[in-house]
Amino acid sequence: MSIIHERLKAVAEDIGHLLVRGAFSSNIKERRDCSTAIFDATGRLVAQADHMPIHIGSLLWGVRALLDRYTLDDMSEGDAFVMNDPYLAGGTHLPDISVITPVFVDGALSYFVGNIAHHADVGGPEPGSVSGASPNIFWEGIRIPPIRIARAGVPDEDVIGMIGHNTREPMERILDLRNQIGANQRGVALLQALIADHGASDVQDAVERIIAHAGALVRAAVAALPDGEWHATRYLDDDGAGSDPVPLACCVRIAGSQLTLDFAGSGPTAKGAINLSPSSLEATVGYAVKALLGPTIPSNSGLIDAVRINVPAESVVNASPPAAVAARAVTSNRLAGAIFDALGQALPEADRMSASNDSTSLIVLAGHDPARGTSYVYPESTGGGAGAFAEMDGADAVHVHTVNSANLPVEVLETEYPILCTEYALVPDSGGAGRRRGGLGIARELQALVDGTALTVRSDGHLFGAPGVLGGLVGSTTRITHTTATDTMELPSKCSRTLAAGERLRIETLGGGGFGPVSEREASEIAADIIDGKVSRAAAERDYGAERVAACLSS
Repeated sequence: MSIIHERLKAVAEDIGHLLVRGAFSSNIKERRDCSTAIFDATGRLVAQADHMPIHIGSLLWGVRALLDRYTLDDMSEGDAFVMNDPYLAGGTHLPDISVITPVFVDGALSYFVGNIAHHADVGGPEPGSVSGASPNIFWEGIRIPPIRIARAGVPDEDVIGMIGHNTREPMERILDLRNQIGANQRGVALLQALIADHGASDVQDAVERIIAHAGALVRAAVAALPDGEWHATRYLDDDGAGSDPVPLACCVRIAGSQLTLDFAGSGPTAKGAINLSPSSLEATVGYAVKALLGPTIPSNSGLIDAVRINVPAESVVNASPPAAVAARAVTSNRLAGAIFDALGQALPEADRMSASNDSTSLIVLAGHDPARGTSYVYPESTGGGAGAFAEMDGADAVHVHTVNSANLPVEVLETEYPILCTEYALVPDSGGAGRRRGGLGIARELQALVDGTALTVRSDGHLFGAPGVLGGLVGSTTRITHTTATDTMELPSKCSRTLAAGERLRIETLGGGGFGPVSEREASEIAADIIDGKVSRAAAERDYGAERVAACLSS
């Protein structure tokens, strides 16, 4: 079973490598905002590559939507299907476009391979198609139900062109859709070779045992924890339409080997675009359970099916059409933080973690590039500080939870877009103090080089920092500023602006929470933080006391 499982996962990873290497868009090639997975003919997730956790929700629910729309007899070898819609195709938001391809073995449809890529723009009024202020799904771009994008191995250029020309960068979309189709074709060949090596019956038997094994591991991990009920609530700054803070509530119940997550008490359906589709919610739960109870648990349907999920209807965590979902990553990450808070209370202290930068600050700059004579759309999701552990400071400058794309390197940014990066650094004093300090946030300052540069901000964590645990202090909050020739103004967490040439946008993201009492931090660690510039002397004196800081620096 283990050999077949490793080979199945390797097939998914190979699809991902091909997707990245063949990508035209820097959003896929450099930031690796994509994911891949394998499913059986009934739609169960069998194996996935280690990419973006929230994407697996789109792929898993996409296969389900595909099977609802087409019978197995309707599909032929060499077909491929494209989709993105959260309500028609199980997606999480419209920029994430999935391509799913059936795999035939001895003439019978036996598996599916799928990949998903975040496309930099899919239409709508705001460049990047991720505005947190979208009032409904119809504002967010082209909606694609499950439809064929290839027939008998031949890409459908009419469908590809129709999708591409509904976006601001049609050639980029067209080339990347072809790349997604091709990566899956390679995955089909690899999976068929695996089955030829091991035999269809043995592979199917292994799939059943792999899925059952994942569920058993979850139940065993739950059974090792005390029975009880634990609560946590995190807050979004607003709903994207100017509301008060929006609660994301999680109640964890453990009874024997049964884990239940109940999200009653979460806010109502948002007027802005922060709503979660059911696929986003399920992906968030699956990620959090795996991260907290067993990172080595196989990522498949067995893991997800072992958890009961209770979710209120017509809520921010359970959207129904036509609610907007473009900013779903903000909510997914903050909800993951609530799950970590609640389930963490049931864990031994050695396994607990303070809150992280679960806010996913994303900006989009777009406009006309005079050097190339074409339009461009540049999205960037900026991480921050991770929460501290019992015996380890939090990591600096990382993505956490369900979004873990890489940053776009400054060299690529300045080569491909009329944008200058004037600073890229850590944010001093952003991590919460404690026995272990929270990780530091990221400062990134960008300067527009041409007039009329459109800006979209989709952020959070401007009001609420990452809380510490067991005496650890809260981390900083996010701050985004716009500097013109005459003024510097702080921007709200979800907004749109236009920049003139020379104007700058600066992002300073939040740090992670601290762990344990500040009185227990070692003197050598306090001194090292100050000497390294991670903590200013003033902040250290505020948190640890002036006399203690003086003694630490003199020893």
